[in-house]
Amino acid sequence: MSATAGQAQGERSLADRLGFKPGQVVQEIGYDDDCDEELRASIVERTGSELVDEDYTDVVDVVLLWWREEDEDLGDALVDAKTPLTDGGYIWLLTPKPGRDGHVEPSDIGEVAPTVGLSQTSSVSAAADWSGTRLVTPKARR
Repeated sequence: MSATAGQAQGERSLADRLGFKPGQVVQEIGYDDDCDEELRASIVERTGSELVDEDYTDVVDVVLLWWREEDEDLGDALVDAKTPLTDGGYIWLLTPKPGRDGHVEPSDIGEVAPTVGLSQTSSVSAAADWSGTRLVTPKARR
């Protein structure tokens, strides 16, 4: 069955469930060989353009931040990730699900996000091995 046929029958792609829209510029940070290729492909298909990497220097609509417990400092990474965002842009923080290598406790995200000026708006199962946390800049601070 094609993706189009599945969508016609009410199935939504991973990118649709995460709110990606056609024409969005999505910057990917923290990519490694453990990242979910199905989710990445779904985002490219939904937005109509390739993901841009960490070296991209223009503004972006969404940052896709793959993060694992052993990565450096989450606060620093979030500050860097929000820098290129357009007004109304947001970050999808993707972390390994419980029981997977590199799992990050939700409480850790909950502590760090407000410290760096971000609010958590939702948490979802983003892929088979990854949880997603949507982070935005509160409207009062924009």
